[in-house]
Amino acid sequence: MVARNVVFEHRLPAGQCICIVQGDLTEESVDAIVNAANEHLAHGGGVAGAIVRRGGREIQQQSDEWVAKHGPAPAGTVAITAGGALPCRFIIHAVGPVWGSGDEENKLAGAVRGALEMAERHELASISMPAISSGIFGFPKKLCASVMLRTVSDYLATRAGGPIWTVNLCNIDSVTVNIFKEEAQRRFGV
Repeated sequence: MVARNVVFEHRLPAGQCICIVQGDLTEESVDAIVNAANEHLAHGGGVAGAIVRRGGREIQQQSDEWVAKHGPAPAGTVAITAGGALPCRFIIHAVGPVWGSGDEENKLAGAVRGALEMAERHELASISMPAISSGIFGFPKKLCASVMLRTVSDYLATRAGGPIWTVNLCNIDSVTVNIFKEEAQRRFGV
């Protein structure tokens, strides 16, 4: 088990906070966590598998119901389910792009923006998301960090009076955390 550690924190002029966190996403005490989902919202491995193992089978059942109603979710699509036994109230399932599928940066930005829009629609104040698509989907981690940090900061900057006050970019492995920390330092200053 990795102890939760905030390795970087940046406050926007309106007071919202973007944090780089090393820790277990399934242990984040926020209003919603973001699951890096696939088009079938099948939560077998990686972050998605850990979410269902810790949060309970109802998360997969609700995901299956969403897919049965809406069909497979293309990159950029988001869905929301209850948090099950996790400390968060909701899970926002964001489908990121597979590297090599074309227009990956825009698709990733769309998934991140979609997750933030879903959180805003549900009037959530805090959200925690992993490095979407940078695992088995093969999105380069440095580019992932750049796209995600740019998308989050641009989104929050245009919603100073919105409900979202904290966005954690949370990953368990030190390699990914360090890449996000370095990109945050480059983007926001030390």
